[in-house]
Amino acid sequence: MIRDKKKGILFWITGLSGSGKTTISKEIHSYIEKYYGPTLLFSGDDLRKIFCLKGHSKTERLKILKSYCKFAKHITDNKINILFAVVGMFNAPRKWNKKNIKNYCEIYIQTDLKKIIKLGKKKIYQNKKINNIMGVDIEPEFPKRSNIILVNNFDYSIKILAKNLIKKIRKEIR
Repeated sequence: MIRDKKKGILFWITGLSGSGKTTISKEIHSYIEKYYGPTLLFSGDDLRKIFCLKGHSKTERLKILKSYCKFAKHITDNKINILFAVVGMFNAPRKWNKKNIKNYCEIYIQTDLKKIIKLGKKKIYQNKKINNIMGVDIEPEFPKRSNIILVNNFDYSIKILAKNLIKKIRKEIR
């Protein structure tokens, strides 16, 4: 991707809950800011708290993601980068981003749900009272054409994963 320097970059970091999106985003945040300029970092949990969003059904998730996309466009149009670490496992919002956000970099953290559950990476998978869990109750639409795919099998530290992701970002964004 050849970036338009008059706009910020949206780093849409997606993957299943527990895949490491937020942790990896925190690790690369200072690098992104140093090389690409002012950068905000939001996790899906942050955004839900900021905007008081509660719903988790497929319909509610799609509506929420649409809001995230429009919010991201507004911020990037004002020359500020965003690291968005969101589950976002639907094609429609990613397609909208590709069409409407000039500097859009989709990063898919690919993981095995069974391994996330086995390792106890997220308590939501063990809580039988919670429904509408992506990958369990809701069928995820895995990205097919992400700019970057980072495989996280939990064999490497977050620092190593972050270094690998930074290398991929440097190759992707010129």
